[in-house]
Amino acid sequence: MAGEDRGQLALPALISVVVGSMVGAGIFNLPGRFASASGPLGAIIAWAIAGTGMYTLARVFQMLAHKRPDIDSGVFAYAREGFGNYLGFLSAFGYWLGSCLGNVFYWVLICTTLSRFFPEIFGTGSSLGAISVALLGIWSFHLLILRGVEQATLINTVVTIAKLVPLLVAIVAMVIAFNADIFRANFHGGPAMAEKPLWTQVRDTMLITVFVFLGIEGASVYSRYAKKRADVGTATLLGFLGVTGLMVAITLLPYGIAAPPEIAAAAKPSLAGVLELAVGLWGSFMISAAVLIAVLGAYLAWTLMGAEVLYAAAQSQDMPRFFAGQNRNGVPARALWATNALVSLFVISTHWSADAFNFMLDMASVTALFPYLLVAGYGMLVTRHGARREQAIAWIAVAYTVFMFLAAGLQYLLLTAMLYVPGSLLYAWARRERGARLFAGFERRIFLLACAAAAAGVYGLLSGRIVV
Repeated sequence: MAGEDRGQLALPALISVVVGSMVGAGIFNLPGRFASASGPLGAIIAWAIAGTGMYTLARVFQMLAHKRPDIDSGVFAYAREGFGNYLGFLSAFGYWLGSCLGNVFYWVLICTTLSRFFPEIFGTGSSLGAISVALLGIWSFHLLILRGVEQATLINTVVTIAKLVPLLVAIVAMVIAFNADIFRANFHGGPAMAEKPLWTQVRDTMLITVFVFLGIEGASVYSRYAKKRADVGTATLLGFLGVTGLMVAITLLPYGIAAPPEIAAAAKPSLAGVLELAVGLWGSFMISAAVLIAVLGAYLAWTLMGAEVLYAAAQSQDMPRFFAGQNRNGVPARALWATNALVSLFVISTHWSADAFNFMLDMASVTALFPYLLVAGYGMLVTRHGARREQAIAWIAVAYTVFMFLAAGLQYLLLTAMLYVPGSLLYAWARRERGARLFAGFERRIFLLACAAAAAGVYGLLSGRIVV
């Protein structure tokens, strides 16, 4: 039943999971990332595309929560239900992988923010000192989460409130400092964008819009903990609408304070630099403190969701049974250990990256697109005999995710395939445990296509055509 009592999380807690997941690291770097690629016109178009696409995805999650209340941990379970075992596995693995890459980005940003105060230790966010602090933080949170999911989500609720207040203060400060003449001069990007086509400006901002929307599915992932199943869709939609307004304001208001090159050159996180231009040094310190709170809260939420997806996939035998183990507090402990071990390895790898900050952000965005595409595709299947409005919403969600793949570019697709192919060994392990056939006919073709893409990615790295 849609209203059946099932768990401990009420609607406010589910909304907090969505907002806490979405309002993380990316929102604090929106001004710099947009200003380096576009003026206000391009930004408005980009947000119109992203907002429409993600709204339809949010509606798809809402519709599926209503039409298929029997499916828990929906992100990967929807894909498996609609497209078979292997694509269901790839969705689960991709979502888990994206959460791990996103968490690496969070730690890079934390260390980059701390470098404003301790540059000799943290450098650009990927120095040996920064990596050591990140590893310490990862395993400290690991011990906290092992004490219980409900305790961790309570902390997430408190952190969500604590990080929203500085963002609202920043918006008010930028509104007061806003200069309409500067905004009009920057509207088309100013001299820096004079030779850059509008479409290119829009395209170059699209991956950051994906990243800041990650977490829209948070309530769906935690559906098995919801008191009422109907609250899952409501929390998804309310969280999406509130956060979207926040992100659009933080993107556009800086164009009325400084020129795009000045915004783009601001130290990371760029919102701190913009606020320093608007109100002085205290604004920069306030946002830097908010970044630390926000990122740690988002890291907590994403670690919970990543472990939960891995655990749920093991429960349904799409992942090896090893990851289905829980501790006495009901925490999927083995999945949590695997999640934080992979995050730790990726954190260590940032030491050799030319631009770990943006690379991890973009990789996390691209890996999330495939699970989103499969959810949208399943939405098409579920609504194919339903109302035309529902069908249209599902079709737009599919078109949006395909468009985002095209905007991301071939490089990131090949790099993602390099991670999916070895990850498929987990699928083979799980199928062997079940004594089941490895691939159906079309699944084998998908695997071979992924292998070809991975081989092209390896060649690109070795030849220098792909730079990380």
